[in-house]
Amino acid sequence: MTSTVSTTAPVTTGLYIGGQERSTTDTLEVVDPARPGVVVGSAAAATTQDVADAVAAAKGAYPAWSSLPAAERAAQMAAAIEGIADERDEDARVLSLENGKIRMEAWVDALVFEIRWQLALSLADEVEQTKVLPPAPGIPVQTTVAYQSLGVVTIIVPFNWPIAILAASLPHALLAGNTVIVKPPPSTPLATTRLVQRVAEKLPPGVLNVVTGRDSEMAGLIQNDDVAKVCFTGSVNGGKRIMEMAARSLTRVTLELGGNDPAIIREDAVLDDDHLDRLFGAVYDTTGQICMNAKRLYVHRSRQDELVAGLTKRLEKVVLGHGLDEGTTMGPLHQPAQKAFVSEIVEEAKASGATVLEFGELPEGELAGGNFLRPAIVVDPDPELRVVTQEQFGPVIPVIPFDDDAEAVRLANDSWGGLCASVWTADDQTATRLGGQLECGYVWVNDHGAARLDLRAPFGGMKQSGMGREQGIEGVRAFQDTRSIAHAADETEQA
Repeated sequence: MTSTVSTTAPVTTGLYIGGQERSTTDTLEVVDPARPGVVVGSAAAATTQDVADAVAAAKGAYPAWSSLPAAERAAQMAAAIEGIADERDEDARVLSLENGKIRMEAWVDALVFEIRWQLALSLADEVEQTKVLPPAPGIPVQTTVAYQSLGVVTIIVPFNWPIAILAASLPHALLAGNTVIVKPPPSTPLATTRLVQRVAEKLPPGVLNVVTGRDSEMAGLIQNDDVAKVCFTGSVNGGKRIMEMAARSLTRVTLELGGNDPAIIREDAVLDDDHLDRLFGAVYDTTGQICMNAKRLYVHRSRQDELVAGLTKRLEKVVLGHGLDEGTTMGPLHQPAQKAFVSEIVEEAKASGATVLEFGELPEGELAGGNFLRPAIVVDPDPELRVVTQEQFGPVIPVIPFDDDAEAVRLANDSWGGLCASVWTADDQTATRLGGQLECGYVWVNDHGAARLDLRAPFGGMKQSGMGREQGIEGVRAFQDTRSIAHAADETEQA
């Protein structure tokens, strides 16, 4: 395998507040997940005053931005991302270095930002649509229901797909008329900050701001009477903390908190190479670190061996290595703590007597101490094991047999999470029926995973997978509220 890891100077980023880049005395060191101790860059670490300044800048820019027609906001937003692809290769390189994912996935991460931005702009004509309620018996008024923006919005994104996930909400919030503060993740701040600043520089000062730093200094992005809404993507525990903090100022929240997504593979499922490739990607893309990845495979008992053989064939070709090395197909986990957790639940499954199949070779040399794990399949585990009940967020999947549809649905719904699910069957009617019984926000049929997501459709979870929706016009409405204006019926008739 040829090494292509860049030896260029570490990347540095600052804050961007009110149309100005700002440096800080304190910085965050960003390390390479594949190479222990190798610092790939540093990001500014904001103080509480920097955070307050960002909120003030966004608040100051809000009146002018929100008063623009949606079509004018869309035009300015379109101009702001012109040429965004010019630095996509470098954005991908930086993201791969700080995140650990392979270069192609990092490149797609940046690409999805542009796609989602453009899809949001296509909704501009719907943003200001109103509904008129005519007078009715006992209701002597004609009421126009319109939409209004909220104010200052904070968007907090996670490490795994930070740029793409940001675009599930950022363009919708701006198009709706809000001003925004983006908080990139402290462990992967570089690529996101670089990209967002390039966009922000082309918008009016204060409309879009970027603040990086330690979570201990970030409370002012949430607990602040001038912040109207927080949009957070992350863990369940993180979402609970955000909601707790936001409650003190009655700040609204949208929470996308991951999931333990089931895939139901029925007796009549098509398991040819195309479908197995889709399922493999749905499980192991980004080393399993995607919220909407399949996390539990429920397979009809008669097809279990075939499914395991199909995944095995693909896992035997996995090449673990640095995300920027040619030939690497799977990078490291992002954090040592996550590596430790996934290793623990795999060992727990082995100790329980479950069949655990592991694949690939751990890299050596300078990568020997990286956050690498061999991808694994856990066959027919006890359903109480953590590899089944908890979100693994790593390259391991439990394969659990079932005997009939009712059992499959019951097992799939027996979870704290409710983000996504999938049904694999040759019967469309059965797929629709079972999909309608699954307790989640998004269901695929004969498909699954981030690479297969309809970016036009509303996305979000149920149960502890969160609340609220992103993408589509529903994603715009999430950053608006209604305003009803009622006119006396007799006066409207005279007019």
